[in-house]
Amino acid sequence: MRALLFKLAVAPLTFFFSSLCWLFAHVGKNGLLSHWSECQWAKCLLWTAGVRIEADLSALDPAATYIFMANHQSHMDIPILFAALPGYNFRFLAKESLFAIPVFGPAMRRMGHVAIDRGNRRKAMESIQEAVHLVDSGVGLLVFPEGTRSMDYSRLQEFKTGGMIVALKCRAMVAPIIVSGSGNILAKHGRKLTPGVVRVRALPPFDAAAAYSLKQRDTFKNDLWDRMDAAYQEMRS
Repeated sequence: MRALLFKLAVAPLTFFFSSLCWLFAHVGKNGLLSHWSECQWAKCLLWTAGVRIEADLSALDPAATYIFMANHQSHMDIPILFAALPGYNFRFLAKESLFAIPVFGPAMRRMGHVAIDRGNRRKAMESIQEAVHLVDSGVGLLVFPEGTRSMDYSRLQEFKTGGMIVALKCRAMVAPIIVSGSGNILAKHGRKLTPGVVRVRALPPFDAAAAYSLKQRDTFKNDLWDRMDAAYQEMRS
């Protein structure tokens, strides 16, 4: 029943809340009202899907602006993270194809979510600069350093260098976020939705720009992977 309810609800809920986000994108400081609308969209979707979140965000400061780095297992990760982090005004660094989705994509672009075209270096550099301006304005950014959804839940995928460059150029505190269980809810390429519990845990933030230079981005990438995969293994066990 939950899977059927989700299938029936996902399109109208996304259309309704995307329209609200479009209308409210420039209302209030840094689009707070439209971000609130996104969070309500996420909570409604998760309720229809029968997904419950257990979140430990005790390592975070609600007053801080973060570059969130999260592992990625499912399309559900986007509503999961909106619902898990409602007190933090942030935007996604998302692949270009998401912005082509009718209504949803234009609303994302109008709100300030950052499109990244990994196949076009010039456009990618423009997107990084856009992300820098966003964070400088006091809005956080959420990056999936794996670059795409994983199908191997035994460990995290190798991280891409691009996410490290974004974090270092933005010069904001990096907050690693571990998501466990979302792949079991809706796997990559999967069509069957299974209600369940997803655990979200924030690791202690750190100043990446103070610890690593751009030339050390590979070291940063490997150190971050080690830290996040260790926490992921702990959560799985």
